[in-house]
Amino acid sequence: MDNTLVEQLLDTPDLHFLLQEVNNSLQAEAKRRAEFYDWINEDHKAEFINGRVVLHSPVMLRHIRASMLLSQLMSWHVMLNDLGEVMVEKAMLHLTRNSYEPDICFFSKEKTADFEPQQMLFPAPDLVVEILSKSTEKIDRGVKKIDYAAHRIAEYWIIDADKQSIEQWILPQSATAEYVLLGVWSGSQRLTSHAVTGFSIEAAAAFDAAANQRAMQELKK
Repeated sequence: MDNTLVEQLLDTPDLHFLLQEVNNSLQAEAKRRAEFYDWINEDHKAEFINGRVVLHSPVMLRHIRASMLLSQLMSWHVMLNDLGEVMVEKAMLHLTRNSYEPDICFFSKEKTADFEPQQMLFPAPDLVVEILSKSTEKIDRGVKKIDYAAHRIAEYWIIDADKQSIEQWILPQSATAEYVLLGVWSGSQRLTSHAVTGFSIEAAAAFDAAANQRAMQELKK
């Protein structure tokens, strides 16, 4: 949390009453979140963000292709090296306050060891990938980026399918809860994950079928 904000709150004489109001609001929000979990099913594409249900529209073909191309590469690498598990689209992350369905996420083997076959809600993963759309870009670059960092998700990729680029954000080793931009990768530039051990591909492999096939052959060696 921003230390400046904490200091401002501590200087507020009616802080005790403000905290009571916040606590009451959070209790009501928790009830709405439980109702959200009762309502949502595999046919819904929705998230619970800061007390509100956010419904998502169907995505464009370029979004689908980027998701499929990248997830199949990452899944293959993770499976071959017994690193954990890659989940796509419908994995619901249950964080402290909010619930998200990232486009792609990776859980290390240490985390998946506790997963159950009937599990529907998942803890913070080690890497999250979000593919931008006009309706989600503000959320992906805003509340999600802040929340993923606060929950110590080590790596966050933001994909722009129009520009065919991948932003790679990582958490530094220090205690800061803010991501640092490692780079914006495109074309033949090589992107190497920090969270998925040994996973290194050309950025184009997430957008182009031929580049994807070359990357797959590399991973199989």
